[in-house]
Amino acid sequence: MRLGVLDVGSNTVHLLVVDAHRGAHPWPAHSEKAVLRLAEQIGPDGALRDTGADALVEAVGTARASAAALGVDELLAFATSAVREATNAAEVLARVRDATGVRLEVLPGADEARMTFLAVRRWFGWSAGRLLVLDIGGGSLEIAAGIDEDPDLAVSLPLGAGRLTRDRLGVDPCSDRPPAPETVDELREYVDGLLEPVAERMTGVGWDRSVATSKTFRTLARLAGAAPSGAGLWAKRRLTRSGLRQVLGFIRHIPPAQLVELEGVSAGRSHQLLAGAVVAEAVMRRLGVDSLDICPWALREGVILDRLDRLAPV
Repeated sequence: MRLGVLDVGSNTVHLLVVDAHRGAHPWPAHSEKAVLRLAEQIGPDGALRDTGADALVEAVGTARASAAALGVDELLAFATSAVREATNAAEVLARVRDATGVRLEVLPGADEARMTFLAVRRWFGWSAGRLLVLDIGGGSLEIAAGIDEDPDLAVSLPLGAGRLTRDRLGVDPCSDRPPAPETVDELREYVDGLLEPVAERMTGVGWDRSVATSKTFRTLARLAGAAPSGAGLWAKRRLTRSGLRQVLGFIRHIPPAQLVELEGVSAGRSHQLLAGAVVAEAVMRRLGVDSLDICPWALREGVILDRLDRLAPV
């Protein structure tokens, strides 16, 4: 069957179309995305601004038209933290439904972590042993660990790169000055404070292999010397804590407007890179992780795999 996954994330609205059947590898047939940065369009009252809602309706409508043109049998549409936590979420979801016919399912943070964990487990297989999986999104950080396909522990924290850029760094994407050192230090203290109780719980679960997904981790790994995207899906990529510290040490002194000039850094998220690096360093340090394997599969693939698992055997 041909499945479409529409992921309304805190940074992008991403449509992934795959050809797959139960028990098979899902092969990508089409991918398109719109960069909306919804996590940065939340107002002081916690509501998604009208400009963000307008852009969301347009992006979802475009994605639905693409899915129809590609002959998608089923469209799985969901939204994560930016929409999930907006005070006007119900109104925004109703507007999207009325304007496009697409019903967005709001995915709870813990379920987001579980779906991502499933994708990573399938990618690395049972030989990976007990897994620790980290994912930094625009609005939240997901952490999961366990031995099975469903993790023993899955948590979501409000430590997304977009959210922290908006709320803690106050970074202007066009700024020609880096954030003040004391601002970055305050961000690190804030992140450490939220991680402390979770780190204690995670350490009790234990793991054999540490894995990271998401654009933030891929970008940080690339800056630390990992293979570029052009090397292909199967290239082994890794991010070490020492390499991450070096990356964090130099990007904190680079103005947001200049970060996009670094190889592997996308224009739409370049100003979020510093916040993402602070979170990545903090979670690796707090959990005692020296190295992370980078997995190309993440939430979208997890949603697809979960849906295929629920199909009746042929």
